[in-house]
Amino acid sequence: MSIHAFRMQLKPCVVDEYRKRHDEIWPELSALLTESGIHDYSIFLDETTLALFAVLHLAEPNTRDALPDHPVMKRWWDHMAPLMEVEDNNRPKEWSLPLIFHHD
Repeated sequence: MSIHAFRMQLKPCVVDEYRKRHDEIWPELSALLTESGIHDYSIFLDETTLALFAVLHLAEPNTRDALPDHPVMKRWWDHMAPLMEVEDNNRPKEWSLPLIFHHD
């Protein structure tokens, strides 16, 4: 099991909608994440900067790298693109965060 952390960026005035869409996450997306080896996935919000900080645990082996090609993932990115900074294909811009400290 490995831990992956990254930052994403919300656009102004969309926090409530972003939260609502995740509260109503599609069952097929939730299943896809689990099947891909993603567990214990949390997203935190810095309300001052609207930065999102995500932390997830990855089973070994996992298929996380194949997610960008999956139709459900692409559809979710299209659904979320109006709320976030995204790449040309609507994939959320993502900045990896290196692990500095961990305590069990």
